[in-house]
Amino acid sequence: MAICEIDTGNSLYYEYTEATAADKVTFVFFNPLTGDTGIWQNTVTAALIEGGHGVLVYNMRGQPDSPFSPGTVLDQTLIVNDARRLLEDVAPPNPVFVGLSIGGIFAAWAAIEGAHCVGLVLINTLRRDGPRLQWINDAVVRLAEVGGGELLRDIMSPLIMNEDWQAANRQNCLTDQDYTPLDRDSGTYNLLSSARSTNWDFPYEQLTMSTLVITGSHDRVFRDPADVDAMFARLPNARRIDMQNAGHMIPVEQPQALTEALLEMAGQTPQA
Repeated sequence: MAICEIDTGNSLYYEYTEATAADKVTFVFFNPLTGDTGIWQNTVTAALIEGGHGVLVYNMRGQPDSPFSPGTVLDQTLIVNDARRLLEDVAPPNPVFVGLSIGGIFAAWAAIEGAHCVGLVLINTLRRDGPRLQWINDAVVRLAEVGGGELLRDIMSPLIMNEDWQAANRQNCLTDQDYTPLDRDSGTYNLLSSARSTNWDFPYEQLTMSTLVITGSHDRVFRDPADVDAMFARLPNARRIDMQNAGHMIPVEQPQALTEALLEMAGQTPQA
């Protein structure tokens, strides 16, 4: 465990494993808003490290062990600047950014705003801003206000997870327990609420590094096939994997397939 100090009351928790050779890459993982480093460490990173690659996982401010001072707005600007600060401090060689959901757009903004990377992986990231996305984002915040993470899980899981995950986890959901509203002073609430200002109008043409787009066909909330096709076509140096038995949380639903895709990309990514 390591800490990147930002200022009083603000820091980032991270864990870093160095690559074993100069021809290896370092995978830098950008979490979704409601995730933490565990979504990668419990499923994906061990095989990457075994292959000699470096791994940098961290929690955004507002996520576990990454505190923020009262009154801080945990929005895109802050998250991207924090990522750049961490990358400058750690300076991982041959970094490949891997972002899940909104974490991918944060990774992409960091890349074109000066953070060096040799490759980029966007997992269920591509989406078009507009009334539908704004409605979804507002609804997520409202669900959290009414019933916290449990209500979010119960409503969203059949819409964003594959059926294997649903079958394995149904018994733990939709219980008789009362829902508890999310604390509005919590990091999770701050992240969810502040994320509504995220800029999804991204200049994809500027992502000239090797880019891999991974999409789960069972994501019935954020995935719009026509929008994904249109945005993918704007990427100048990209390839694509559409996972048929995966939804939104691919590191949880299909960790082996994701790991294999990352290892394959590492072997094809030019070094700095």
